[in-house]
Amino acid sequence: MTSQFLWVIFPYICMAVFIVGHIFRYRNDQFGWTAKSSEFIEKKQLMIGSLLFHIGIFPVILGHVAGLGIPMEWTRAMGISDHMYHLGAVWGGGFFGVVTLVGMIILTSRRFTKSNVRKLSSTSDLIVNSLLLFIVFIGVYSSLITNNITPGFDYRATISVWFRSLLIFQPEAAYMAAVPIAFKLHILTGFLIFAMWPFTRLVHVWSVPLNYVGRSYILYRKHQPTKNTPR
Repeated sequence: MTSQFLWVIFPYICMAVFIVGHIFRYRNDQFGWTAKSSEFIEKKQLMIGSLLFHIGIFPVILGHVAGLGIPMEWTRAMGISDHMYHLGAVWGGGFFGVVTLVGMIILTSRRFTKSNVRKLSSTSDLIVNSLLLFIVFIGVYSSLITNNITPGFDYRATISVWFRSLLIFQPEAAYMAAVPIAFKLHILTGFLIFAMWPFTRLVHVWSVPLNYVGRSYILYRKHQPTKNTPR
């Protein structure tokens, strides 16, 4: 029963909250759809931490999508051996994971140790920062440590198959039985952050100014005083 809850019911609840929560917040709180930047309070650590985080997180996300979504049979058919894939996933993903982790450490330390930044932070900001830091840390640990001390374990034969079974609404919790605890913690906290997402400043991720690229130029004209205009 516990296994069914953790690996079937809980993920579906989190994703349902993620979708419905976004719809509800967009309809009722569009003015709160913001990151509430604290750049004017402290800029240096924010710039460094944010830069490292964003440099690392995009390759990490792409790695997760590929690792969870692409069956190992497909990569083998493309001529990529399991050993070659493992090296790329562990060390390539581990490198970008470490970059993301360093960025998160800087951002989280800034939020907790800079008094003015902390005063501007809500309780949800502090929780989200701490949870994201833990998720990234346990993900890096799983990739670099657990993968190398657990011989015979292949997440593509367990976690990936389980994840794809969720997507097609034929969940198979049994695939998660032999998964190491570090990976389990990474997955569960990952789903938890998705459930919290609509109710925190993480919603600013969707506020991409796409219309900025195609907008009309702003024209500035020099004011020409007339005879009746006071100088």
